[in-house]
Amino acid sequence: MNQPEKLLPDSGFRQLLGFELTQWSADQAVVELDIGPQHLNLAGVLHGGVLTALIDVACGFAGCWSADPQRPRRCVTLSLTTSFTAQASGGRIRAVGRKRAGGRRIFAASCEVFDAGGQLLAFGEGTLRYRSGSEEAAGPGAGAALNDSARSDGGSA
Repeated sequence: MNQPEKLLPDSGFRQLLGFELTQWSADQAVVELDIGPQHLNLAGVLHGGVLTALIDVACGFAGCWSADPQRPRRCVTLSLTTSFTAQASGGRIRAVGRKRAGGRRIFAASCEVFDAGGQLLAFGEGTLRYRSGSEEAAGPGAGAALNDSARSDGGSA
């Protein structure tokens, strides 16, 4: 779980939102974001789309842990639900994703998003599917190519 950011390729989506993967282990991921003016809606509070994106990303990472950075796992989101419980306008938020169940191709994950004071801002659940070759916990074999551009750091893992 040391230095999870070093296990990830960079992506435009991650750069756009500015989130960081701060903890990552089997069945769990923590994604954090410093709220900036670009994350706020017209009312001056954190946009629900940003919260939903963090829930999606944390759920995907939670199911895609691989200890070997040469063998990353990838997934796509099949369905996602989000409930908003509070608002934030600044500070650092933390999305904690957990893999709850799953089989060879499909897994379920949940996530809670908290503000810096520990207040629950949103929660959600996702159903995700491993990309071909990512079904095994060790990830695809070294040098295996995936036939799409899905990455382990945006939208879903």
